[in-house]
Amino acid sequence: MAFHVDLAGVLFIVWGALITLIGLSTLALGVAATSLAASPAAEGQWAAGVIAAAFTSLAVIAILWGVAHIAVGVPLRRHRHWSRLAALMLSAVDLLLLPYGTALGCYAMWVLLHHGGRRLFHTVS
Repeated sequence: MAFHVDLAGVLFIVWGALITLIGLSTLALGVAATSLAASPAAEGQWAAGVIAAAFTSLAVIAILWGVAHIAVGVPLRRHRHWSRLAALMLSAVDLLLLPYGTALGCYAMWVLLHHGGRRLFHTVS
């Protein structure tokens, strides 16, 4: 089961990097829409402003979501007790992100809720 926990940690890191990259590209679209909204000659400045706000908001959410996955994936590979619970919480939300988030969420829940997976994270008192 240690292999599966390690693989889940790697998948969390990869998923986080991809989501962060998507967030950065969406942020670039938000900056472009902001420049259109700030242009005095352009028509539809109000619409460009709304689009800029939407892209920027989604970009910040995506970047934070990706960084959270990376921040949980690294300690998950080291079998830190708190990372198991954090990974389960992120996995529960990932189930809604079709199709890759759903696959990652199902796999991570299977690994982390399995008896062998749970045993790796228990600290010896």
